[in-house]
Amino acid sequence: MKRKAFLMLLDAGIVNFAVLAALYLRFEWKVPPQLISAYFSLAVPYTLVCLAVFLLWGLYNILLKYASVEELFSIAGSTGVNAAALYGLAHVTGRILPRSIYLLSWIITFVLVGGLRISIRVYSYLEAGGARPGLHGSGRTRVLIVGAGDAGAALAREIRANPELRREIVGFIDDDPEKRGKVLYGGKVLGDRHDIPVIVREKAVNEVVIAMPSVSPLTIREISEILRPLGVRVRIVPRISDLITGEGVFRQLREVRVEDVLGRPPARIDLAKLSSRFKDKKVLVTGAGGSIGSELCRQALRFGASSVVMLGHGENSLFEAGMKLSFEFPRTLPQTIVADVRDLRRMRQILSATRPDVVFHAAACKHVPLMELSPSEAVKTNVFGTINVAIAALESGVRQFVLISTDKAVRPRSVMGATKRAAELAVQCLNKYCERTGAPTRFVAVRFGNVLGSRGSLLRVVEEQIRRGGPVTVTHPSMTRYFMTIQEAVSLVMLASSLDDEGDLFVLDMGEPVKILELVEQMIRLSGHEPYSEIPIVFTGVRPGEKLHEELLTREELAATSTIESIYAVRGSSPDVNSVVRRLADLERAAFGDPSATVITKEFARLAANLLDLDELDVGNAPSGADEDLVVEYLSRLVPSYRPCDEPEVDANVGE
Repeated sequence: MKRKAFLMLLDAGIVNFAVLAALYLRFEWKVPPQLISAYFSLAVPYTLVCLAVFLLWGLYNILLKYASVEELFSIAGSTGVNAAALYGLAHVTGRILPRSIYLLSWIITFVLVGGLRISIRVYSYLEAGGARPGLHGSGRTRVLIVGAGDAGAALAREIRANPELRREIVGFIDDDPEKRGKVLYGGKVLGDRHDIPVIVREKAVNEVVIAMPSVSPLTIREISEILRPLGVRVRIVPRISDLITGEGVFRQLREVRVEDVLGRPPARIDLAKLSSRFKDKKVLVTGAGGSIGSELCRQALRFGASSVVMLGHGENSLFEAGMKLSFEFPRTLPQTIVADVRDLRRMRQILSATRPDVVFHAAACKHVPLMELSPSEAVKTNVFGTINVAIAALESGVRQFVLISTDKAVRPRSVMGATKRAAELAVQCLNKYCERTGAPTRFVAVRFGNVLGSRGSLLRVVEEQIRRGGPVTVTHPSMTRYFMTIQEAVSLVMLASSLDDEGDLFVLDMGEPVKILELVEQMIRLSGHEPYSEIPIVFTGVRPGEKLHEELLTREELAATSTIESIYAVRGSSPDVNSVVRRLADLERAAFGDPSATVITKEFARLAANLLDLDELDVGNAPSGADEDLVVEYLSRLVPSYRPCDEPEVDANVGE
């Protein structure tokens, strides 16, 4: 408060001095007394107007030690308004001043008000040792920044403005020959990427920061390979889509990860479309404690959702995810609800109370080998849990239901994949019902491959094996998988939710499949080790339910280009609703181990099917207690393309 009052006092003196100085300059120090008298009669109201304009323009809210070009524009605008106010006051009161006075006073006011604020920043800079060579070195980390663009400039500006970071910029690296020799925030562009080894040695560099958030992963990989033998710490500025607005660049630096060097270009995300799609919408996410579910919540809040409901079964993961989001988005706190998607009554209760506009269904049993041992559990969650949430969404008037599916649903060889295909079929059946009856809810499923870094994923396992010194286990040297970052996958899923008029099943463009062995080798190198010689790799054999190569489409399905890049609508995949319902009834009885357990299927059939007699769904037998073999048999009938893991893998060209 004292600082603001002091600045206002200085500004009051400056605006009056500027007008008087303009008069003396205009009349070459021989100012007519009547003009001096005319101005003094205007001085008080003019001063009050000037201070009010400065307040409204936010000049007293600026942190002066960080004052920059933007603040100079604010000063130019506010002083220009003040000059116009002086002109207006003079003409209203009849105390006319020469026209040149208004222009001269504006220029002088701008120079003095701006100079005052810039001088405070210069003083702060000098106090921090920015221009004192003696303060460089001595305990400071010597940093080389790769990339002399906007990100590199922002990082350099932040380092120079914060001496407590104890960093000294030795220079920049940039492949643009036009930038070579140029100086940016005190650091010179010393050369291109091929000069890095020499510069690191000659300049005694301790740390290299790759500040190129928009370049391809191939470029990051090439630079990482150059840096690997140099023995310096390497960090990276995250991709633009991952940067948190309002936080400094330096605080967000991290180690280079495998997703940074993965050989596929990042998808181009239409951020404006996402903002318009989710602004002021109410969003509910199931499986919100998981990697994909929590990222869906984060991006929904980022793009302006008015409320986010985080629904999950695991209380610890849900609590942790909710806490992280509450720190990141303190103005829109997410609501966390512990519930099981297998409980239809509870799902109805929650969706009726929260009334979301959009539901993202990410809850699932996803671990392939584990689900081979417990097929009934996978069926209860992935099939009937999906149906429960979908029924509750339809009954609550939800506008959009989005199922998170997987490439493992295509010609599945695993229980997990087959249950996700069954969930796709259920969603498609409900969407057909809504189209037929004009119900407001639209159901879509979005299919994609592996995401990098999710909980329990391959990458997490490999990272832990490397940390322990190996060996790193790979199932088969030829195995491939599709990969995408969690952030990209979630952004594209959210965009796909706007395509309900283009179909009910979508697939993301995953790029080319990645060889798991090459991915593991790259991860070992990123950790600073050599594969095989320092960290051994052993092959363990393909596990139950796994395929050597995943697919995104069956032969009967066609991928049609949608109106959004990197998202394809799947054609030729329309199920027979009544057949699906009858097979679901058998599957429900087997999974729940109860001959009369067709409650969920009947509720589903009531909405989706044309069956006249729902009692016919009670015809069937099931043992007391779930029979896992029977579950697999009925799952195979519901998903004919399912080939259980004990059968030989067929050629990838054979369709469903």
